[in-house]
Amino acid sequence: LMSIKIIIFYEDRNFQGRSYETSSDCADMSSYLSRCLSCRVESGCFMVYDRTNYMGNQFFVRRGDYSDYQRMGMSDCIRSCRMIPMHRGQFRIKIFEQENMSGQSNELQEDCENIPERLRMSECLSCSVLDGHWLLFEQPSFRGKMIYLRPGEYRSFRDMGINGTRVMSMKRIMESCS
Repeated sequence: LMSIKIIIFYEDRNFQGRSYETSSDCADMSSYLSRCLSCRVESGCFMVYDRTNYMGNQFFVRRGDYSDYQRMGMSDCIRSCRMIPMHRGQFRIKIFEQENMSGQSNELQEDCENIPERLRMSECLSCSVLDGHWLLFEQPSFRGKMIYLRPGEYRSFRDMGINGTRVMSMKRIMESCS
């Protein structure tokens, strides 16, 4: 049974003002709303971003109410969103110490709470997602700013509008996000 994933965006905090509902990726919200300060996830999992084209600060949302964009670590209003598809099967990510997939590397198939401690890697500046969808965090124990990665090669996190964010922990997105 395929459940429809739905997110509703609102112009103002606390679900006020005009709204826009979607179940897919949206690279630029401004075509629908002049600004977006809160959202409600009816079903599914999404990533929201404070810049267009899935750039800038990002925040993972699942079913629930998000009444204030600032509590989500957004420096500006929500400007784009990405629907996270359900992944069944294995998870694999290969992380590299340097940009352009160079330097020391490690392959992971499960969550890692502290990359420098567990893998003896001082940095993680690029990676290749082989299977599944992942969240990377700037602090250990899945805290701080986050980065959403779908399968593909990421030669530099800076290219994604993430400056100076160190990756210290990562986890698989496993929820059916119902």
